[in-house]
Amino acid sequence: MDASRDKMPHKPPIDRNYLLGFLQELLEIPSPTGFTDQIVRFCARELDRLGVNYELTRRGAIRAVVPGRHRHPARALISHLDTLGAQVKDLKDNGRLELVPVGHWSARFAEGARCTIFTYGGTYRGTILPLKASGHTYGPEIDEQPVSWSQVELRIDAEIYSRQSLADHGFGIGDFVAIDPQPEFMENGYIVSRHLDDKAGVAAMFAALKAILDSGRTPAVDTYFLFSIAEEVGVGASSVLHGDIAAMVTIDNGTTAPGQNSREFGVTIAMADSSGPFDYHLTKKLIDLCATNGIVHQRDIFRHYRCDSASALEAGNDIRTALITFGIDASHGYERIHQHALLSIAELIALYSLSPVEVKHDRKELTPGITSFTEQPMAPSDDAAVETPEWPYEKGKDLAMGKNKDGGKA
Repeated sequence: MDASRDKMPHKPPIDRNYLLGFLQELLEIPSPTGFTDQIVRFCARELDRLGVNYELTRRGAIRAVVPGRHRHPARALISHLDTLGAQVKDLKDNGRLELVPVGHWSARFAEGARCTIFTYGGTYRGTILPLKASGHTYGPEIDEQPVSWSQVELRIDAEIYSRQSLADHGFGIGDFVAIDPQPEFMENGYIVSRHLDDKAGVAAMFAALKAILDSGRTPAVDTYFLFSIAEEVGVGASSVLHGDIAAMVTIDNGTTAPGQNSREFGVTIAMADSSGPFDYHLTKKLIDLCATNGIVHQRDIFRHYRCDSASALEAGNDIRTALITFGIDASHGYERIHQHALLSIAELIALYSLSPVEVKHDRKELTPGITSFTEQPMAPSDDAAVETPEWPYEKGKDLAMGKNKDGGKA
């Protein structure tokens, strides 16, 4: 790790042990979308311990607040507590369970997964297997099966061999299935686990929150730490915001893959995702904070991706949105990140929370006129003052006029 990071001015030091320990605890709590009560309770208890006021929505999204010197225009940071998972689609005649995914993930990554099934009567353990799982029985046919949720089934670790036996044991359609994360925290800083999306983001937010409180500094404005519970199915931030919030930064995963600029180190700042560009001014502020405070960062655009920011805007909230990410390899599969990215994210969250508000227009009430409205620079850069190269037109033709020099049509 970069030993100079703690020497940079103005950055509240991040407690690495707290961040990593909190992440480990989060990963141990099953929380597929729709089954998030326990992880909400866990996070609420930690907020109580830190002395942070919060409130819960009806279904359990968390809205915690660190009071600022001014109430408006309030800021928010958000990550999501819910993860990918599955539900029981049908009870099968062979005593196994047909599944449908919760969230968007491939059955390729479900094959071989250990899991817990939550019935109304209690939990059971099991394994998700392809329909043809025995090489001794099916030979090369096991390698010829399609990749599909209809090609896998859940084998329960109990003496159950029929549909009736499943019913007798209390299994039912809609039962939730949580996939084991199988986390590994390596000495070289890499972390490999399922569900790092977005429990790593949650841990970074809590580490930043702790750093702000430990520093004794007060944010410029009320700063909300939000934790949504249905991001993986597209609902996300739609029901946790309120009208005082003028800007919201989402913390989630970036994808390190061919054609992407995300990295497993530093902060990856998203310029756009599948829902469109993020707010110009808020995104630039985050980039400037990284540049002036020595935080390693890079930019990226995600084409097959949406986050809490999209759901917030679609719900009708008039807010600025941005997305900062930790680079993650094999997203929605066996994911890998590096703790350097999480520490960098936590530093940026703390810096942003404590930074002054530059955009005067972000007030609660709408006002007439453009006096305080923002402006995006359009003047040529200094590099524009160089000699213009010769125009590459064909000899004897004036392409700008669409005609030959002799007046004929080009």
